[in-house]
Amino acid sequence: MKNIAVIGAGSMGNGIAHTFAQFGYKVSLIDVSQENLDKGLATITKNLDRMLSKEKISESDKNETLANITLYTDLAKGAEYAGLVVEAATENESIKLDLFKQLDEICPDDTILATNTSSIPITKIAAVTKRPKQVIGMHFMNPVPIMKLVEIIRGYNTSDETNQTIVEIAKKLKKVPTEVNDYPGFVANRILMPMLNEAVETLYNNVAGVKEIDTVMKLGMAHPMGPLQLADFIGLDVCLSILEVMYDGFKNPKYAPCPLLINMVRAGKLGVKSGEGFYDYSTSKKAEVVSSQFN
Repeated sequence: MKNIAVIGAGSMGNGIAHTFAQFGYKVSLIDVSQENLDKGLATITKNLDRMLSKEKISESDKNETLANITLYTDLAKGAEYAGLVVEAATENESIKLDLFKQLDEICPDDTILATNTSSIPITKIAAVTKRPKQVIGMHFMNPVPIMKLVEIIRGYNTSDETNQTIVEIAKKLKKVPTEVNDYPGFVANRILMPMLNEAVETLYNNVAGVKEIDTVMKLGMAHPMGPLQLADFIGLDVCLSILEVMYDGFKNPKYAPCPLLINMVRAGKLGVKSGEGFYDYSTSKKAEVVSSQFN
């Protein structure tokens, strides 16, 4: 289990690769785009430099971590010898199902296939493979190198052995594995996303402005970041996808995404990743509230 393949070089994927590599695992970081891989490796290097400047790691630790990571644009070459695959592709059901079909054919019979999905049922993903006992959810939190929680989600057929292996691996990464049941959104997003959606509804209904909503939650509820800024950080498209999965899974109107959130995603206002969401990130590292009307 020393060879790990991580699918996707975005913010979650590169963070997962960074964490495994830092703890001595050999990591194949796989993405369809070489540009994404280069950006991902640059992010890992930047984060390691930040840790080095704070004296949390040594220069040798940094170099060893980077040496443990190999980049691939070819899924078969990157995953063919992996003992564990952690899929961290975009939160799109059809993409994930297609990946797991391919991985099932590519990987050795004893390879565990894990997904970092935020909301899609593990049982549904496992069903497209011939190894449902070895499919499991391993949901890291962002930023991965810092956040301690890993949600461990068993599918209907996930074996005790697979579950225990992933729990032990999470502990080796100095994470806190927390086992939850396989329902849309699991625990983290089943609670978080309705709150973020309600913050968007509050803005949509002109109860208060962006800054005011975030200030109330930061100062009144001791949240480190307001819900609208957090939504920007996660990605409004990701928030929308998760809400849609939960709405489809439960058929409960409380999970229906706010029309404002839908319109912003359609307009390409996705938050930090696009340079603008509820805040403007284009001209300053310190987010400024977007001046345009949101309703």
